[in-house]
Amino acid sequence: MPTPRASDERRLWILGSTGSIGESAIDVITHLDPAAGVRYRVAGLAAGRNGGRLAEQARALGAPVVAVADADAAEDLRRELPSGTTLLCGADAAQQMIESHAQRGDMVLAAMVGAAGIAPVMAAIGRGCDIALANKETLVAAGAIVMSAADRAGVQLLAVDSEHSAVAQCMRSGQGEREVARVVLTASGGPFRTATREQIMSATVEQALRHPTWSMGRKISIDSATMMNKALEVVEAHWLFGLDADRIDAIVHPQSIVHSFVEFTDGSVIAQLSPPDMRLPIQYALTAPARAPGRATRMDWRTLGSLAFEPVDHDRFPAISLAWRAIRAGGTAGAVLNAANEAAVDAFCAGHLRFGEIAEVVAAALDSITPTPVRSLADVYSADAAARAFVAGRLAPA
Repeated sequence: MPTPRASDERRLWILGSTGSIGESAIDVITHLDPAAGVRYRVAGLAAGRNGGRLAEQARALGAPVVAVADADAAEDLRRELPSGTTLLCGADAAQQMIESHAQRGDMVLAAMVGAAGIAPVMAAIGRGCDIALANKETLVAAGAIVMSAADRAGVQLLAVDSEHSAVAQCMRSGQGEREVARVVLTASGGPFRTATREQIMSATVEQALRHPTWSMGRKISIDSATMMNKALEVVEAHWLFGLDADRIDAIVHPQSIVHSFVEFTDGSVIAQLSPPDMRLPIQYALTAPARAPGRATRMDWRTLGSLAFEPVDHDRFPAISLAWRAIRAGGTAGAVLNAANEAAVDAFCAGHLRFGEIAEVVAAALDSITPTPVRSLADVYSADAAARAFVAGRLAPA
């Protein structure tokens, strides 16, 4: 458990504060029950381009430092921020904020989207901050160096994704990784769970964003529709829990009530159940292993009904199989997987790629780019650039 300050108050830095995870986190800490044993004071906020909302949050929370990536948003912020608030601007503003203001004992909620979250997380680890990790791409692309750095610094990485939070909670029933036979992550199946392969191939952006159970940002909603999100979560589980590819599986569960299963070596299976509400795993990451009353939706057992489970259809959803491939390949394969997917999703949203081609392009990138060892962030960024260049080349007219 993170060590509270003498006053039982910790400083919290929220990276990606205007997104769905950031907004939920603010709701959690604003209403955190004293029984949690620790209070949080927001020390800084970072966002991409939503300057208006960022200013509102800074005023409401009294955040002394804010960071924004977009230059146009920064101009608006300068006029709206309270006097005395420090404003940092630029692509590396969040990293600068952490490097210059965070200190050992602080907590950083990493909820930025994509590979942009890697450098700020590494900066936070370097400052001795515990990490509540909602940015799965950080471990997918750079798991080897992130986990090694966290171990050396003696800081904790606490899962915020509902599936990994569930695994962490279930694993408390055993004596660690050596007793785990298999972890099974659940997936809702997204908006195309019952669609034909032809319907999936030609799906529109609007259709892909209609997630049946979760309210999420644009990128993660599309990843959920392709089931690439589950692929990224499989790789993240590999790093978080020290499990090889053969001990991580996935299953479709449309109700999104069971968030993960952990099967132990004696055959016992422990599952974590709760309504689909991200406030619960966020609060658990901020207070673990303590539990306290919170804002998360409670289970109504009278209306629960039945729980359904289905195997993943790898023919219609080939993305998830790429996770096991990346884990087994090792090295920079995770960075290639993540970057190729980010580029392919951008291309789909821009109308340059069909929805059903996203996973095909990512698979082609893994085929074409030979993984190399990851010794530094430079290795990660080099593989990232190569994957994005590969996708761009595939889209270029002949």
